[in-house]
Amino acid sequence: MKFYVLIGLVLFLSCSKDHQKEVSFVTVDYEGLENYLEASDAAVHVVNFWATWCKPCIEELPHFETIREEYRGKDVKVILVSLDFPDQTERLTNFIKKRNIQSEVVFLDDGDGNSWIPKVDVSWSGAIPATIIYNKEKRSFYEKSFTYQELEKELKLFL
Repeated sequence: MKFYVLIGLVLFLSCSKDHQKEVSFVTVDYEGLENYLEASDAAVHVVNFWATWCKPCIEELPHFETIREEYRGKDVKVILVSLDFPDQTERLTNFIKKRNIQSEVVFLDDGDGNSWIPKVDVSWSGAIPATIIYNKEKRSFYEKSFTYQELEKELKLFL
């Protein structure tokens, strides 16, 4: 009998939500990233450029996760664009898992930054963190770190 209880417990734990969550991200080049930067739906898009090696990026990441959660029912989409190095995708996967990142993560695998950085925004120096907030009517680019209050204030201008 104890054996069956033990087997049942193992099966229960292996099927729980926490154990089933697959950590993943989409890998794109700049052409693929354009779909995230130019969506024409009714949503407000918050696109943050970051990397696991960037301390200010890591410090502000929880703010984007909170925005995703708090504005879930208000048609707000948070996209986290990782600029990690191509040979560090395992590090990215572990980071997402360890931090339980729920926002959509896109890994930009396009080493020609001189080509695509000005296409994201002509004023962007390429420094991170950087964020774009846009909807059908307007678009703003920010080359800075956000506090939660600052991020929410900017987001509300689009709602």
